[in-house]
Amino acid sequence: MGGVSRRSYAALRRSVATASRRARELSVQWAVQARTRADAGMSTAEYAVGTIAACGFAALLWKVVTSAEVRSMLAALIQKALKLAA
Repeated sequence: MGGVSRRSYAALRRSVATASRRARELSVQWAVQARTRADAGMSTAEYAVGTIAACGFAALLWKVVTSAEVRSMLAALIQKALKLAA
């Protein structure tokens, strides 16, 4: 066998067999993960509902922040912060 003892050849075969088995196990694990990962996100309808809800919340927040009461509170807060910093 060209300088390779029977013992080292057998060890090499076991090592190759172990690596081959591990590669098959990993390929099965990756295939399962790829299939389950595809269902992890939102569907198009869920995405649309989520987007509409986020836009509605943003519009409500904009109305609150731009109201006269909140503007005066923010202006007072900024004035107070500027006085403390000076």
